[in-house]
Amino acid sequence: MEPQAVLSNSKNITATKQNSSTISDRRTYTPEYVRSLFDGIAPRYDFLNHFLSSGIDVFWRKKAVGFLRDHHPQKILDIATGTGDLAFEVSKLRPKSIIGVDIAPAMLDIARRKANKKGLETLVSFIEAQAESLPFATGTFDAVTVGFGVRNFSRLESGLKEMVRVVRPAGVLVVLEFSRPRSPLMSRLYGFYSKRVLPFVGGSFSNKEAYEYLPSTIQEFPDGERFGRLLEVAGVQDIRIVPLTFGIVTIYYGTKSGNSKRGGRD
Repeated sequence: MEPQAVLSNSKNITATKQNSSTISDRRTYTPEYVRSLFDGIAPRYDFLNHFLSSGIDVFWRKKAVGFLRDHHPQKILDIATGTGDLAFEVSKLRPKSIIGVDIAPAMLDIARRKANKKGLETLVSFIEAQAESLPFATGTFDAVTVGFGVRNFSRLESGLKEMVRVVRPAGVLVVLEFSRPRSPLMSRLYGFYSKRVLPFVGGSFSNKEAYEYLPSTIQEFPDGERFGRLLEVAGVQDIRIVPLTFGIVTIYYGTKSGNSKRGGRD
């Protein structure tokens, strides 16, 4: 069984709100810059994801989607969807609709082509949108997911608040994100891999600048309980923090504060 951390909602939320800017203090990038990087690496993105992770990224997505299964969400939003891999994994839950949003149109073009090949074009749709300003009414979705994209938000707290806004009360939020291993040995190995191997391989097949940017965002991201606190401030409760693969990635799971009788299959 994977180790888990559970955030207690008895913590002083007011104090957390006051300190949230310190928790998430990190270098940020404009949406235009992030869009240009991901548009540039889109053609080789799927190949490099699977190659650089030795295919274990498929397992990580399956584990993340498992947190949705008992909730039977019918309307699902996948933020920072990229080429749609997490959205397609979510489709196995047989919801009524899935919308994937991303700021990079080249990534979305690939996601749409993949949806057509899989015969999922009527179930999964993709639109260009920014996480900090989602074009959906409050409480639209039963569940919101983000896979390996939340650390790219230009304004992290604003993006988290938008995620919470568009999910219904008691709806589910699942974030899958890279994190820093806590073991000294794994930390050194992962540091070498991310600083040396990843930029070299990424630069050989795609854009070196992008594959230097990606590991730098991992190092600066407020992972673990710090990110859990930011979710709590944004309005997420009953938060569970589940590290995978020696802490290289972490799943964050919780529900939106409030009660609702919606959910489940009709």
